[in-house]
Amino acid sequence: MNAPDRFELFVLPDGVKKLTVTPDTKIPNAATFKVEKEDHTLANMLRMQLLEDPKVLFAGYKMPHPLDHYFILKVQTTPDTTPAHVLGNAVTELIQNVGSMKNKFEMDLIRARSDNSKVDSGEHEDLSSHHQVDMDF
Repeated sequence: MNAPDRFELFVLPDGVKKLTVTPDTKIPNAATFKVEKEDHTLANMLRMQLLEDPKVLFAGYKMPHPLDHYFILKVQTTPDTTPAHVLGNAVTELIQNVGSMKNKFEMDLIRARSDNSKVDSGEHEDLSSHHQVDMDF
């Protein structure tokens, strides 16, 4: 079979860095980031978060080949900041957003389980809503 071993999808080989940065010599305030052992999931989230920043003029990524487990992220910024700085901010904001989403999910799950226990014990009369979990983001 031609498929690589599954561990190759996420284990960094010795001597390979997770992130490498190459400043662009032709475009001002631009850089190329190579992120190893990641896929479209992280790449697209980073791209979208970067584009939320008004100091980012361009953010895009590509996956060179489906069997190569890395992506290339290109970022261009306004002159008052650097691509590395806005990428760091984007990562921080993503971590906060995911943490917030996780907390909201857990609270809604606890609420749904509590409603289910009321239904099971006969305390709750409306059976139509006990399967619905309201997620307000």
